[in-house]
Amino acid sequence: MIVDALPLSRALVDRAAALRADERVVGAALGDARTRVLLVDDGAVATDGDGAVALLAPGDLPHDLSGDLPRDLPGDLRAEAMPDDEVDERLLLLGRDEDGVTYLGLRVGGPHPAPRAGAAADVLVHRRTSTSAHPELPPGLAWTALRTVGADLSALEAGLATTAVALDAWHARHPRCPRCGAATRVTQAGWVRTCTVDGSEHYPRTDPAVIMAVVDDADRLLLGQSTAWAQDRWSTLAGFVEPGESLEHAVRREVLEETGVVVGAVEYRGSQPWPFPASLMLGFHARATTTDVHVDGVELARARWFTRDELRDAVDRAEVMPPGPSSIARALVEDWFGGPLGR
Repeated sequence: MIVDALPLSRALVDRAAALRADERVVGAALGDARTRVLLVDDGAVATDGDGAVALLAPGDLPHDLSGDLPRDLPGDLRAEAMPDDEVDERLLLLGRDEDGVTYLGLRVGGPHPAPRAGAAADVLVHRRTSTSAHPELPPGLAWTALRTVGADLSALEAGLATTAVALDAWHARHPRCPRCGAATRVTQAGWVRTCTVDGSEHYPRTDPAVIMAVVDDADRLLLGQSTAWAQDRWSTLAGFVEPGESLEHAVRREVLEETGVVVGAVEYRGSQPWPFPASLMLGFHARATTTDVHVDGVELARARWFTRDELRDAVDRAEVMPPGPSSIARALVEDWFGGPLGR
């Protein structure tokens, strides 16, 4: 198993699911000076000068971002703090640690722009390169994309940031009831949206996706290059699980559709939450029974087999840019390679 190699999988706080039904849990947390709040907006979190996730006390939240959030409730009022439906619905309960410290997320951005017609729902998250569209932060804080900083975060920071980014993306993309189209309101400390007309409850979605290190009988690794990527970027094959199919079938189908390679044995290797916007990446080692490659030209522009020496030399010459260090793709490649792979 390679689960421990996946930075965004780590977490050190209890997700506190049992507290979400308490209608006063968020309001009470705002009155506790020990509470820490993480700022999140469209795939990015606020970080400090050292690159760590900024975890702010309620009283230290920038007023132009937090608006009229109640702060500094007297201790004897905490048990009777205002109901959560009277507290800003941008607040999310992320968890509580063993010392009783509550962690909240605060969604500070405006409406997320919709992707262009025909584009995948996560296209903006994948392609955003500028932080200029994020709300301005006070001096000493900066917006940092989770995709960029994920591998460098502590276990606590990675767990909190991943949860916050995933919930923020869900809220931004699902403001209305899928049954009747009416507006929904945030309930259960940010983990449920309830329809204001028919009362139905709706929960954060997670889309399972398979990602696989495909290896042939000569122990070569199959890597592909997306039609949307730069010329030097290569990675393992991946794709979403379709309704009615097993994970193993999804692995075999995706590899065959994209490259024409037939896969036999499939072995589970680990998983990683990938909140861009709502994926759960399920990693596999797959054994190819054929080696002829014919890319589909739609999702993949190129695909080829690499020996370890070929991949190492290509990376050293900057001809191949491997997957990012925070990704399960990188972990799968290095699991096959036998150790760290260059840059």
